[in-house]
Amino acid sequence: QVQLVESGGGLVQAGGSLRLSCAASGRTFTNRAMGWFRQAPGKEREFVATINWSGSTTYYADPVKGRFTISRDNAKTTVYLQMNSLKPEDTAVYYCAASNFGTIVGVARVGNFNYWGQGAQVTVSS
Repeated sequence: QVQLVESGGGLVQAGGSLRLSCAASGRTFTNRAMGWFRQAPGKEREFVATINWSGSTTYYADPVKGRFTISRDNAKTTVYLQMNSLKPEDTAVYYCAASNFGTIVGVARVGNFNYWGQGAQVTVSS
């Protein structure tokens, strides 16, 4: 099992920034691709960003490209999501996820991931 705990969510004005953290424990972290998804009320969970096991490869959903950055620190078994230039449409619960695969190419799906955190609320006011 892999346990994931998100932190860093909150309320921010449009144009502001937040950084989400996801601390992992349990089974091996360093050989897993990690991802961030989000789910707004009444909508399906959607892909935000992924990073491969080494941190050398990242992918982003089109709505967040150029504004969000995913990164990881394998020594701290933590993955981050830096969110800049936030918009009201970024409001959602953000979920951290861990995969049994080391790399996920392109747009990730919920089914690509095996472990999930409990979610962190991000609210962007206009």
